[in-house]
Amino acid sequence: MLQVFGFDRIGVVLGDIYFIDPNPAKGQEGPERGVRLEVRMLEPGELTGSIYSARPIRIGDPVWRLDLLESADGPAGSLNRAHHHPNMRDGEPGRRVFERELSSDPVGFVGTTLADLEGLLERAGVEADAALKADAGQLRAAVPDIQQAVTRMLDKVKAGELGTAPDGGDLTSARVSWL
Repeated sequence: MLQVFGFDRIGVVLGDIYFIDPNPAKGQEGPERGVRLEVRMLEPGELTGSIYSARPIRIGDPVWRLDLLESADGPAGSLNRAHHHPNMRDGEPGRRVFERELSSDPVGFVGTTLADLEGLLERAGVEADAALKADAGQLRAAVPDIQQAVTRMLDKVKAGELGTAPDGGDLTSARVSWL
């Protein structure tokens, strides 16, 4: 599942994810499942047909990523591998940052972080121009809707409806997700 909240220049995208890292770091062995949320740049395209034609939309590279993950072999809802990546470069995440609030109040963490878009962009090394600053206010107003979407998606992962393993035998590598 993929959900997108779009503003003028910033988008918040979230989706369920299931993956197995073929070369996991110590303590991150085995399959993981959960919800991934990213703040990405949006770019509107030019109309290619009439005034009524669909406008192309490019969802660009992420500037921040949140992984509300847990070991797929552990108890559902534990979020024992929840972390975020404050810095993304060319689509690649920086180091995993683990914070207690990610497991104890993940939806609150989402709200607090997204409500401070200016700070998030500064930590990610993105200069906030006037358009991005305008998006910050729109994003703050949409935070409750985004939090509800995260809650619903986490509930579906916990229920085994999303973030599920692909069909196939004994896998050593997998990634099932839009993000």
